[in-house]
Amino acid sequence: MQNRREFVTAAAAAAASAALPGAVNAQAAGEPIRVGLLTVKSGPLASGGIDMERAMVMYLAERNNMLAGRKVQLIVADTGGVPATAKAKTQELVELNKVNVLIGPLAAFEALAIDDYIKAHKVPTLSVAAAEDMTQRKPNPWFVRATSTSAQCSHVMADHCAKTLKYKRMAMIADDIAYGQEMNAGFQRVFEENGGKIVQKMFPPLTAPDYGSFLAQMKTNVDAIFLGFAGSNGFRFIRQFNEYGLRGKVAIVGGMTAIDESVLRNMGDEALGIQTSCWYSAELANPINARFAPAFRKQFGYDPGFYAAATYCNGSVLEAALNAVKGNVANKEAFMAALRKTDVQTARGPVRFDEYGNVVGDVYIRQVQRKEGRLVNSVIKTYPNVSQFWTYDPKAFLANPVYSRDYPPSKNLES
Repeated sequence: MQNRREFVTAAAAAAASAALPGAVNAQAAGEPIRVGLLTVKSGPLASGGIDMERAMVMYLAERNNMLAGRKVQLIVADTGGVPATAKAKTQELVELNKVNVLIGPLAAFEALAIDDYIKAHKVPTLSVAAAEDMTQRKPNPWFVRATSTSAQCSHVMADHCAKTLKYKRMAMIADDIAYGQEMNAGFQRVFEENGGKIVQKMFPPLTAPDYGSFLAQMKTNVDAIFLGFAGSNGFRFIRQFNEYGLRGKVAIVGGMTAIDESVLRNMGDEALGIQTSCWYSAELANPINARFAPAFRKQFGYDPGFYAAATYCNGSVLEAALNAVKGNVANKEAFMAALRKTDVQTARGPVRFDEYGNVVGDVYIRQVQRKEGRLVNSVIKTYPNVSQFWTYDPKAFLANPVYSRDYPPSKNLES
C-alpha cells in the first residue's frame, strides 16, 4: 500500500506544480496517464534522487500536467536506495497505483532488482540507472535508457586521459556497487588499450562513513586518480583528499556523477580544474537546456546536474512517444515501440536509441570553473554520437563478460 508519507509527497508535488506560473488545472477526458517515478530521498544517493523528482515535476508543470492532450498524474515512490524496497515500490506503483509507465530507478542495483518484474508485467520503463546488461547481454524489451550505461561516459574519459592529458599511470576508486564497478572497468579497458596502466583499484562500501583508510593506502606515484562515485560520495572523498594533504600531488578526474551539480554547489576552490565526463552539463548551450537550466536554478538556487537532467530528458522522450501514439498508453506494445523509435532533441542534445534500447548521444568532457560566483562544469570537449559499445564491434563486445571488478582482468596492479 502507498504509505501516508508518499501520498503527502505526491500531493505536495502536485500542489507545487499547480502553483507555478502559467500552470492550470487542465482536465483531459477519461483517465489520466499515470507516471510512476522511482527515486531516492534518503542515504548517500538522496541528493540526486531529490533532483530527479524536482526536474520531473518541473517538466510536467511547464506543460500544465498535460502530455499528448491527456492529463498526467505523477506518483512518486522513495526506494531508499535499497534493492528490495525498489522492487516492492515498483510492485505498488504497478499493481496498486496502476501506473502506465515508470521513470527510474536511480541506481544500477535497483534496476537489476526490478528487471524480471517489469519484463513479466510488461511495464514500459524509462531508466535513469546505468545497469549495463539490461541493454547488452540480457536486453529488457520494456526498458529504454536515455542517460548512459555505467561505462559509456568512462570510455570517453579514458580516451581523453590517455590521448589528451597524456596520463600513463593511474589509480581508481569507486563505490562497491554494480555502477561503480562497471564504470571503473570500462575506464580501465580503454585506458590500458591506449597504453596506460591502472596500478591501483579501491572499492569502498557505498555507505562508507569516511575514506581515511583508503586515502592512507592510496598511491601518490600516479598521474591521477579516477573517481567512480555516485550521489554525495565524490564530494566527501575530495574533501578528505584535501584534508590528507594530497591536493596538488595527484590530479583528480571523474566519471559522470563524481562531481554532480547537486553537490558541486557545496564545494569550494578544491574542485577547481577537476575534469569529468558526462552526457550532460548545465552549461550546454542548446535551446532546450538554455531554458531548463536557468529555470531550475531560479526555482531551486543551484544548477541542474545528471539526476535532474535525467528525468527532464526522459520527459522529452516520454512526450515524443505519447505524441506518436496520440496518448494511447493502453496498447503497451505500440507505446513501447514508439519509445524505442524516439529521435528527439532534449536538454542533453539529440537522443536516439540503439537496437538494445540504449541511448546513442553526445558525451562531454567538463572542467570545474568559477562563473558568476558559482562553480560550474564547463564543457571543454564534445565526443559526438557515443554508443554504449564505444568503438568496439557490438557482437565482439557482447561476447565478453559484463564489466565488473574482475573484468577486464587487472594486469598492472602494484602492491
